[in-house]
Amino acid sequence: MKPSQEQQVWMYRHMLVSRFFEEAIEKIYMEGKTPAFNMANGPIPGEMHLSNGQEPCAVGVCAHLTAEDVVTSTHRPHHVAIAKGVDLKAMAAEIFGKKTGLSGGRGGHMHIFDPKVNFSCSGIIGQSVGPAVGAALSRVMQKKSGVAVAYLGEGAANQGAFHEALNMAGVWQLPVIFVIEDNSWGISVSKRASTAIERNSDRAVSYGMPGEFIEGNDPVAIFDVVGEAIARARNGGGPTLIEIETSRLAGHFMGDGEAYRPAGEKEALQKIDPIPVMKQRLMAEGILTDAADAAFVEEAHALVDEAIQFARDSEYAAPEEAMEKVFV
Repeated sequence: MKPSQEQQVWMYRHMLVSRFFEEAIEKIYMEGKTPAFNMANGPIPGEMHLSNGQEPCAVGVCAHLTAEDVVTSTHRPHHVAIAKGVDLKAMAAEIFGKKTGLSGGRGGHMHIFDPKVNFSCSGIIGQSVGPAVGAALSRVMQKKSGVAVAYLGEGAANQGAFHEALNMAGVWQLPVIFVIEDNSWGISVSKRASTAIERNSDRAVSYGMPGEFIEGNDPVAIFDVVGEAIARARNGGGPTLIEIETSRLAGHFMGDGEAYRPAGEKEALQKIDPIPVMKQRLMAEGILTDAADAAFVEEAHALVDEAIQFARDSEYAAPEEAMEKVFV
C-alpha cells in the first residue's frame, strides 16, 4: 500500500510543522531557566519531552486516520497530535498553561486532549493502551465505525498494562493498533538492558494478533504496513502490534545531560534525520521541487509562529477558576 504523491507530500509537510513547532518550544522553554537550570521557571514550566526524530511514526500512521478514529499517545506527543489534526494554536496555549488552551491550561504538554479529533495522551508510562482498547470496544458495542491507535515507547512494553490490554484486544478481536516507537532508550536505560527479547513485535503471537517490525524510520514503509493493519481492523480482522525503529534526536527531557549515550550516537543519528531524508527522496522521485519545498517551509514556519504568538498573547485563567472542570 504505497502512498500516493499527495500523501507523501502531506506527510512531509506535517513533519516540517512538527519539527519547527518543537524547535520553537525548545527555545522558549529555556527562557528564564538559565544560568542555573530550574524547570519551574520561564513561560513553560515543568518537564518538556521533544519528539524530534520520531515524526515518521506519526505521519505514516495518521495519514490513514479520520477524525472519528481514536488516538492515544504518550508523554512525547507533539508529532502525533499535529499529524492527527489537533488545533495547533490551542495546543500551544495549553503548553503555555493559558486559558485558551485545549484544557484551559490545566493539562500542559503531557496531557493534550482534543475531542474534536479524538486525540489524547498521558504522562503515565503505558497508559495509552487501556483507553485505546476501551475505545475500540466501545466502537464494537455501539456498532460504530472507526479504529483506535495506541502509541507507546519500547520501555512501556514491559508494563503489565501493556500485556493486559493486548490480551483483551486479542480475545475480543478489537479494531485497535498498538504502535511501539522504539527509540532504543527508556529514559536513560537502553532497550538491551531492559527487554528480554530483541523485538517487541514478536510478542504479538502470544496474544493472537499479527506483529510487524518496521526498520529505518521510514514514513513510506510505515504507511505501507500500518495501512494494511488499519484496513484489516476496519474489516473486522482484529488488532495488530507494530514496532517502529525510530530515533530520539534529543534527550529524554529538556535539560537531560545524556551522559548515558555512547560517544558518537547522537551525531550518527543526526546524519539520518528523517526530514532531510524524506526531502531528498521526494526530490529524487520528482515529487518535490526546490520552489515547492521553500513554500512548504515558509508555510510551516508561519503556522508555528502564529500558534506561538497566540499562546504568548493569551491570558492565564483566574486563580478562582482552578477548581472548575475538576471532580473533587
